[in-house]
Amino acid sequence: MLPRTNIVQQATDERAKNQAAVPLCRRLSVAPMMSYTDRHARYLLRQISRRVLLYTEMITANAILRGDTKRLLDYHAEEHPIALQVGGSVPHDLAACARIAEDMGYDEINLNVGCPSRDVQQGRFGACLMAEPNLVAACVGAMVTSVNIPVTVKTRTGIDDQDAYEQLHHFVTTVATVGCRSFVIHARKAWLTGLSPKQNRDIPPLDYEKVFRLKMDVPCCEFILNGGVESLDAATAHLARIDGVMIGRAAYHTPYLLADADSRIFAVARPAPSRRAVVEAYLPYVAAEYSRGTPLVRMTRHLTGLFNGWPGARSWRRAMSDGARCAGPSMVVQALNEICPVHAATG
Repeated sequence: MLPRTNIVQQATDERAKNQAAVPLCRRLSVAPMMSYTDRHARYLLRQISRRVLLYTEMITANAILRGDTKRLLDYHAEEHPIALQVGGSVPHDLAACARIAEDMGYDEINLNVGCPSRDVQQGRFGACLMAEPNLVAACVGAMVTSVNIPVTVKTRTGIDDQDAYEQLHHFVTTVATVGCRSFVIHARKAWLTGLSPKQNRDIPPLDYEKVFRLKMDVPCCEFILNGGVESLDAATAHLARIDGVMIGRAAYHTPYLLADADSRIFAVARPAPSRRAVVEAYLPYVAAEYSRGTPLVRMTRHLTGLFNGWPGARSWRRAMSDGARCAGPSMVVQALNEICPVHAATG
């Protein structure tokens, strides 16, 4: 097992100041998404909103404990508030992961009980754990007693034919008894067989009412609604009935939708940054990472949707996805000046 101390050198005064300056609030968050919410994407999103809660991709407990921990969990201090999402079903392993997350300065650790992929099921974690609420409670309880940061759970409304409201209520209240007070509910059930993970994001119908009913029946817990939310208008409407909203792929493919989140969702007097300002704030990070050997395309691919709906967006997308394979960061500056001259309005 990895030692708790000296895991990374990022546990610095700078990080502590970032944590203190930006308190964790779950009114709006960006969902953990495999192959999307890596550290480069999170840094970019942070240039758009200072308050939205960001999540890592799901990382398995086994990878954290037996792999390259620093590479997997490293992040920039500016990403706060940030939560680590972990997958696993062995209580003492998850407790060890929680301690590592706390040592590395994460603001929250989240247990994935919602992913329906076959590989995840074979590892005995993800959505299949909805059938084992006592095991989930044991896992969460082990984490809660090991750390001082919040331990949360992301789950579905049900799996296969186990999708009655009473079963969801039983799952949540069982896990809540060990100290979990915040649940992210993807408002669709998951089919463990017969549908791919992508199909499980679209085919099972949304059932927001189950989530709203949970909030009414279990008022001591915080509930965050996930699934099918594609705009701040939709998020604001849901917040009239729920504690928080999580936006998934819409926030990645059209990230500028988060530009007004700080003022509209968190009531922070911060003007929305322009698209150009977002890129300019991202560029020093890109240059620094590139100088350390990070392939440019790993960073520019997250920029492809920033100008969606803007004249010239297609050329921008092509430059970010193709040009980055053979050019340096100056390519981004050139593409930015073409789509968005300095004197142009860029809201």
